[in-house]
Amino acid sequence: MAKAQLDGYTPRLKKHYEEVVRPKLIEEFGYKNPMEVPAIDKIVLNMGVGESTADSKKASVAAADLALIAGQKPVITKARKAISQFKVREGMPIGAKVTLRKARMYEFMDRLVTVALPRVRDFRGLNPKSFDGRGNYALGIKEHLVFPEINYDKAEQVWGMDVIIATTAKTDEEARALLRHFNFPFRQ
Repeated sequence: MAKAQLDGYTPRLKKHYEEVVRPKLIEEFGYKNPMEVPAIDKIVLNMGVGESTADSKKASVAAADLALIAGQKPVITKARKAISQFKVREGMPIGAKVTLRKARMYEFMDRLVTVALPRVRDFRGLNPKSFDGRGNYALGIKEHLVFPEINYDKAEQVWGMDVIIATTAKTDEEARALLRHFNFPFRQ
């Protein structure tokens, strides 16, 4: 969405957080201060393109697809050092990443939970153990085609992507409860 469209607009999940999730978390964990209630800080999308060693245009094509998914221009990541076994030289483009915050973050999370994850083939739920110990959650998507913004017929190649959800929660239990209240489909 363009900046002009976001002014004065509150995403559906942000309203859901303020009206439903926050009171449930206060009730569940007994927070005294409203500022200690966990919230989602940012979402980082990362797409590594291993084939870019042979064709440097692949990273820019992946970045264009990531821009469609995120609604924001990604940064093309470059190799920090040369690794001869992988035919990677220093400074070579090897992927793309984008960090989403505020309204775009909530919009992406809404599309991820309601549209993209149900379209994943053989989906049995998200791994509830993919927390890092500090309240952040990471998940991998094997095909970026599950997002409705990507036209299946025009996609040159299928790439995987990492989605990292950074929260302000101090423990994994708090973060798991936060994401569960956002209807993240965790495995039982």
